[in-house]
Amino acid sequence: MSEKAVIIMGSERDLDFSREIAKYLKLLGVSYEFRVASAHKSPENVLEIIKEFEAEKVIYITVAGRSNALSAFVDANSSKPVIACPPYSETYSGIDIFSSLRVPSGIGSVVTIEPEGAAIAAAKIFALEDSVVAQTVKVYQLSKKKELENANESVKKLK
Repeated sequence: MSEKAVIIMGSERDLDFSREIAKYLKLLGVSYEFRVASAHKSPENVLEIIKEFEAEKVIYITVAGRSNALSAFVDANSSKPVIACPPYSETYSGIDIFSSLRVPSGIGSVVTIEPEGAAIAAAKIFALEDSVVAQTVKVYQLSKKKELENANESVKKLK
């Protein structure tokens, strides 16, 4: 498989959340790599990561909380798709999500706050050119529908 998702974390504290994304990517047949770099503290490192993958078929999944400049910074410096998946923060009651949503003009990153959603979005982008990934996505979606059908049958029996 020549394509992969590059999960860029703003700090190592984002690793557990990023592992959740990776779990779903693996289920969907998408390879991945982890990187750590901060748009605020080490922008030159972010640029180096982008340069490293410039010639490859990649999708960036950015994981940064608080003030998420990482997603917009990666998007502004790459022609590759960027999926922003900021971890939810109880400390800020979710208000920090606005730094992922309110970005400068010319930025086209997609935002989802669920690790599963980030993985599905990446897989669907790759599925445009990869029939194996496309089939895996279809099977995954069918399994989610089957879960609901099973739940419906289960609760219908309750009185």
